[in-house]
Amino acid sequence: MSEQPTLAQVAAAAGVSPATASRVLTGSVRVSTSTRRQVYDAVSRMGYVRHRAPRGAAARTAADGVTAVICDHLPRLFSEPYYARLLSAAGNVIAEHGTHLMVTTVTPTSSTLPALSGAVLIVGARERHPLAIKLSTSGVPVRNIGRPPHDLKLPYADVDNVDGGRQAAEHLLLSGRRSVAAIGGPPSLPAARDRLDGLVRTLRAAGHGEVPVAYGDFTAASGTHATQWLLRHAPGLDAVFAASDLMAAGAIQALRRAGRQVPADVAVIGFDDAPVARHTVPALTTVRQPVEELATVATRLLLTGTTGVDPVLPTELVVRDSA
Repeated sequence: MSEQPTLAQVAAAAGVSPATASRVLTGSVRVSTSTRRQVYDAVSRMGYVRHRAPRGAAARTAADGVTAVICDHLPRLFSEPYYARLLSAAGNVIAEHGTHLMVTTVTPTSSTLPALSGAVLIVGARERHPLAIKLSTSGVPVRNIGRPPHDLKLPYADVDNVDGGRQAAEHLLLSGRRSVAAIGGPPSLPAARDRLDGLVRTLRAAGHGEVPVAYGDFTAASGTHATQWLLRHAPGLDAVFAASDLMAAGAIQALRRAGRQVPADVAVIGFDDAPVARHTVPALTTVRQPVEELATVATRLLLTGTTGVDPVLPTELVVRDSA
């Protein structure tokens, strides 16, 4: 059997120093987007694993399979495009390893926990969720999709939500928008908080005052309702950042009903680059998160028993017609 590549070899393949490669693999935010992408590409090409689980653990995982636990209401499992993209990519990796994927849901606040066997992927755990707290001390092989809530010691893979918010804010500033409002996701969800934090911090650093914020639940209907609230409380707004594409689509609908033209009167930026972004009118400017890559990386790390690597994948602004 060929030897596993070393960190130094991965760094050389990526064209960076071993210290920089190590910072990327431990999730440091002090690394540029392009550098992170180079290191993750090298890791994927070379099959690098930083730490392996004890002998036999990976075999037990293969035998018992992987359970993806979606911390959301069951109907949203079938209506939210994010979950379909995530589970499809995770399922492909799991099939390559010759094992099986099971999917279950728990509500965002449920204290009734499912019986789990094998390895576990947690998706969408919010603050103080009993399942995340239980798994953090259970010894079960687990990997969280997204930064874990309330600093739990859970291995994870995430996207750079803060930088995504920053990119959206900078685009609006460069296009001359002066009254930016936001539609945030559930405040108890770390990804939603990070997106909003990146936007607000960037606007404040540029001298903007308080940013009006309404909250939704990532659905189009909640984006419509949030925009109606914003128009009542901040009627002079000339831009809206929504923490999901579906909420952005709802925002465009509400603005149209209110007689506001997008983007002439109000610019709109979403987050995800979900399929809906290409079908709104006008086509939606959005922050792309690499959902399939996120699921692939997280699932491979889970199945190989890798520890000490909590990757944060780059996000990218995709400019279309709405902003």
